Amino acid sequence: MRTLLITGPGGSGRTTIAAATAHHAAAGGIRTLVLSADRSDTLGAALGTRTGTSPVRVAPRLTAWRPDAAAGFRDDLTGFQDRAATLLDLVGASRLDPEEVTPLPGAEELTLLRALRDAALAEAHDLLVVDLPPAPRALALLALPEELRRYLRRLLPPERQAARALRPMLGRLAGVPMPAEQLYETTARWDLELAAVEAVLADRRTAVRLVAEPGPAGADAVRDARLGLALRALPVEALVANRVLPEEAAHAGPLTGIAAQQHKVLGEWSGAATVAHLGHDPRGAEDLGALAVPAVNPAASPVEWPVVDRLAQDGVLVWHIPLPGAIREELDLVRRGDELVVSAGPFRRIVALPSVLRRCGVDGAALRDGELCVRFAPDPGLWPRGQ
Repeated sequence: MRTLLITGPGGSGRTTIAAATAHHAAAGGIRTLVLSADRSDTLGAALGTRTGTSPVRVAPRLTAWRPDAAAGFRDDLTGFQDRAATLLDLVGASRLDPEEVTPLPGAEELTLLRALRDAALAEAHDLLVVDLPPAPRALALLALPEELRRYLRRLLPPERQAARALRPMLGRLAGVPMPAEQLYETTARWDLELAAVEAVLADRRTAVRLVAEPGPAGADAVRDARLGLALRALPVEALVANRVLPEEAAHAGPLTGIAAQQHKVLGEWSGAATVAHLGHDPRGAEDLGALAVPAVNPAASPVEWPVVDRLAQDGVLVWHIPLPGAIREELDLVRRGDELVVSAGPFRRIVALPSVLRRCGVDGAALRDGELCVRFAPDPGLWPRGQ
């Protein structure tokens, strides 16, 4: 299944473009599911059909789904209370009734990730279009599965679970209760669920479609989003310049300044698809059909981070990390054991080193033409002789 994640600056019309992308794909014979996690039904407004907690058939081969974050959060909390009943009774905690639970900040994002996983595992569609939150929140959301799995491994490493058979005996000897079995079972289940989401995001057929209105603010937002996505190794399938005014508006009329700004930025966005302003908010199939969104590219376009062997020439291995738009002064690298902490502008990621680089030390780094090249020299104490 092809997965297309759609995001952009707030107010850029990303939900409308998501709806139009799904509409055009379904009209072309592709079984399509479009997902959104907005509390308000902006997706339904664009499609001309109300969406909700159950998938809704909008048109032939087109289904829309807006999972309920509140219901999902209540179910998760109720299940947690049931599994942790012994511990809650021990500390004298009173349980929360489902009726008094309201979703915490971030519940929509977690619900969307779970729906993304479920839709991918169901394999009932050929294309999954995901209406993500605005770009800054979307980038944090896309980082969540990898970061949460790392936290879980640090707090409850798998090797600690190997001693679970000893915990009841240790608890009796110490006279205090040991961590409940449910804690480790819950951790393992969370790790499995997060791994499934991470696998969808890392799949070669997953890509991002960026939506922005051309202009100074849009240009800045796109530059930042490209950098954040590159650090996550997520490819940008297309840049959609939305609500573009006609060229003649730049020469006369009250919108002259705005149109001139738009066409200046469009000159800088090489290869961007342009979607004309309809003069009103698109609503329903007819309006969506009038939006000239680009067809979904079925070909995979994964972002590669290759390790190039230059041992014979320079005595080093070079790890090439594409970071378009990165600024040298805003880059930072820290080696921590078998991980590399990469900071680029406002973004940061901790990545595991490829196995061959774990036996090396960092020998330097350089940023050239939007690509970070990190040099690694073999550690004589770890590098096999004869290599």
